[in-house]
Amino acid sequence: MIEHRLIERMLELTRKEVCNITQRKQTDIVFLDHAVDFIKTYADRTHHGKEEDILFRDLEKRPISPEHRKMMQDLVHEHEFARRIVAELVAARQRYMAGDVQTAEVTKAKLQILADFYPVHIAKEDKEFFPATERYYNKGELDAMLQEFWEFDRRMIHDKYKAVVKQFEDERRGMACSP
Repeated sequence: MIEHRLIERMLELTRKEVCNITQRKQTDIVFLDHAVDFIKTYADRTHHGKEEDILFRDLEKRPISPEHRKMMQDLVHEHEFARRIVAELVAARQRYMAGDVQTAEVTKAKLQILADFYPVHIAKEDKEFFPATERYYNKGELDAMLQEFWEFDRRMIHDKYKAVVKQFEDERRGMACSP
């Protein structure tokens, strides 16, 4: 839940950017790039990754209530929804950079969707799901899960930049450069 507080801070900045786009009628590409990177890397891959790859994986093996199982499935669908919105945001950014200034409105709309979506999603996790499902674990199991979360975080920076290098390698495969 600590990670939710940082996500909320970024959401506040996102709301401000939505206002700025309304006033300027253009997108701040630097902000957009950082916001997308934050959402993709921190909110989705790191935070949602721990939920899906560790917590939900472990809960799937436990005899949890049908209500909690449904809520877990709903949370996964919400994560997928956020990923789709971010993909649409990235596509709008590409069109904007290609000269389609009309996509500033699309960018604004996608940022607004994320700014509206995440607080509801976070509240569901913080106030309902996490406290309710914690009871399925004893202290030792919770401590072990926390350790696995830390290990997941430790690997994340390496995974991110390996992917960056691979993307550039794939894009530039076959390119020749002579001095």
